[in-house]
Amino acid sequence: MSTSAKPPVRDSWLAMRTLVARKDLSVVFQPIVDLETGEAFAYEALVRCAVPQYSSPPVLFERASELGCAGRLGRTIRELAIPLAPGQPLFINIHPQELNERWLVRPDDPIYEHDGPIYLEITESVPLTHFDLVMSVLREVKSRGDVQLVVDDLGAGYSNLKSIADLEPQVVKIDRGLVAGIDRSRRQQRLVSSVVRLCNELEARVVAEGVETEDELAVLCDTGAHYGQGYLFARPCYPIPKVTWPPNSMPPVRAQSR
Repeated sequence: MSTSAKPPVRDSWLAMRTLVARKDLSVVFQPIVDLETGEAFAYEALVRCAVPQYSSPPVLFERASELGCAGRLGRTIRELAIPLAPGQPLFINIHPQELNERWLVRPDDPIYEHDGPIYLEITESVPLTHFDLVMSVLREVKSRGDVQLVVDDLGAGYSNLKSIADLEPQVVKIDRGLVAGIDRSRRQQRLVSSVVRLCNELEARVVAEGVETEDELAVLCDTGAHYGQGYLFARPCYPIPKVTWPPNSMPPVRAQSR
């Protein structure tokens, strides 16, 4: 790694101290549920901040990016999250700026100590800059351990389907905006079904985010989506929550075994 590619550790540390104290950060977990079995497939680690103005994670990371400490913030969150979920498959959110700053290739990053699969979520609603550098970082990270790539928020904001082809993710997460009320919209159902088919052809599995009702769940199962995530199954919390499958529904695998 060239000297110019290294993250400005001291400057980012000082910027981080002006943003938020480590004691104000915590992590909760939400299960990602296999829609075939009704069991937890993995858990997403979600940051929580006690500072009111940064209670929204996107706002927190937006400000961190402005201050030049998004990489330091992401590293701190991983340091908090990884020890709390030993052996569990974990989805970890990565801000694009962290890739530009090459924080993830540091050999002492907590993801390389985790004894379970790691899924790095890159939000699809934020365009990536320095694409060649980003791809170099991702290739290096994946070569070091059981790390897979997730394109997050498909269908929100930037919404560039080409990112699926370019990044070659193993998992794609469909934004809540395409899931909410899907049981009442045929067009929405056809759109999500088409996205699932496309992802299948590109060998990527699909997570439907923000599932909140049994009717949404029933339709999403019909679209072929592989996994679901949302309040219907569990709210984010710590200790790691158990999956609550709706009592009036039954996963296909359980139904076939009856």
